[in-house]
Amino acid sequence: MDNPNPNKIPRQAGKAEHLLETLIFRGRWLLAPFFVGLLFAVILLLIKFFKLLYLMGVSTFTATSQELLVGILTLVDTALLAGLLLIITFSGYENFVSKLNIENHEDRPAWMGKVGFSGLKMKLISAIVAISAVELLKVFIISSTYTSEQLMLKVLIHVTFVVSGVLFALTDYINSKTHSH
Repeated sequence: MDNPNPNKIPRQAGKAEHLLETLIFRGRWLLAPFFVGLLFAVILLLIKFFKLLYLMGVSTFTATSQELLVGILTLVDTALLAGLLLIITFSGYENFVSKLNIENHEDRPAWMGKVGFSGLKMKLISAIVAISAVELLKVFIISSTYTSEQLMLKVLIHVTFVVSGVLFALTDYINSKTHSH
């Protein structure tokens, strides 16, 4: 028998489509272990942080000012990286898996639940540029151990991150000014 309404999907095809869409939608939970893994990475960074802090404390009286400054910058770098991982974990989980049900918690960061993919991208590149800047500062402090070519390469890498951040910001700005397609 011919289908009297050609625009109407046969019942079996509709069920198959619904099943496929449900499977794809529930597949978002496959990302959850990645975010748990990032939390584990923050724990590893915490252990590294305290190990570095302990070693700095032990060598405080024998280390040069330069070594102490590099150690402090390494701690800052580790803290920035841990913050970056948490931003990715919170935003990624909320954007791709499920909303975190902590709306009324007093310690909830103001940006949580409001950072979309574009905002996450900007936070990510900003954190990468900050981490790169700290690394570059560490290199300049101990620049005598590097050749001029190595120093130039590190500066070029940092400039590449900065230019990438500016281009991401410009792209987001242009995108915000265009109408939806």
